[in-house]
Amino acid sequence: MPANPYYAGPVTDHFDGLRFFNPGHPATDRSLKEILRWRWGGKRPVWPKAVPGRQVRPEPRVEGLAVTMVGHATVLIQVAGLNLLVDPVWSDRVSPVQWLGPRRVNRPGVAFDHLPPIDAVLLTHNHYDHLDVGTLRRLWATHRPRIVTPLGNDRVIATEVGTMPVETGDWGQSVTLGPTVTAWFHPAYHWSARRLGDRRMALWCGFVLETPAGVVYVAGDTGYGDGAIFRQVRDRYGAPAVAVLPIGAYAPRWFMKQQHCDPAEAVRILADCGAHQGLAVHWGTFPLSDEERLAPPAELAEALAQRGMAAGRFLAMEPGDVWHCEK
Repeated sequence: MPANPYYAGPVTDHFDGLRFFNPGHPATDRSLKEILRWRWGGKRPVWPKAVPGRQVRPEPRVEGLAVTMVGHATVLIQVAGLNLLVDPVWSDRVSPVQWLGPRRVNRPGVAFDHLPPIDAVLLTHNHYDHLDVGTLRRLWATHRPRIVTPLGNDRVIATEVGTMPVETGDWGQSVTLGPTVTAWFHPAYHWSARRLGDRRMALWCGFVLETPAGVVYVAGDTGYGDGAIFRQVRDRYGAPAVAVLPIGAYAPRWFMKQQHCDPAEAVRILADCGAHQGLAVHWGTFPLSDEERLAPPAELAEALAQRGMAAGRFLAMEPGDVWHCEK
């Protein structure tokens, strides 16, 4: 058996000794034939090269709860005096190189130099649109944050970013971020890879934050599957005050369904976990798949209407948008 360069640990219900997997969930792996069919067999929409956007300057600290959309999957969560960044990407491209690959069409909703002091970075998995080497180097040089990520990604960071303390955990484990804030590693229906040959050798996750302002659920990239992991959030931690859920990079469905939910499935996730508020991310910044740029929020609105849910219950966040918890 070939060696896993990132992680060596006991076999579990989601690790076979070499690769991690989603138990009871259809495979996310795609063959070369399927990849070529997707890349060359359909018509990809043309996104604009740039769209207007706004930038905001967050408060240094928030005692309650606020979520600021930076772009794509990058959000700033300010809670109980802590500043947490999820999957930070300030680079122009999400790719192994900065001269090729998907390029952002809107500027980050917060200028890097206007970030408040960052206490911790939560990395859900190691795909390039979530684990960005250039941004991590800037954050480490400027803020020295704690870095929290699932198993195996510490080795990815050590190899590609440099030596820095990284705290890892398995699904169901937790990290204390502050006196009143705990982050739990929660399953997601997804996968991982940085290059050819390392598929699923590092773990992926969502995060559930227990805070004085309520539970915050960050799903990370995920398919819907049987919905069990989303109902577990409510059962184990209680209904979240807010859920940060992905709605983009879902087309074509035959290729993406097992790894990325579509807007209608995201609405199902919101209902399953029981969150009082949904915030939709992972759309409109990087052209990663086959849907039109503005299709995700339009389909989200349709899905909410079909279920008889108020439009304000699940907001499609754009860079610079800020949501405050009202209690």
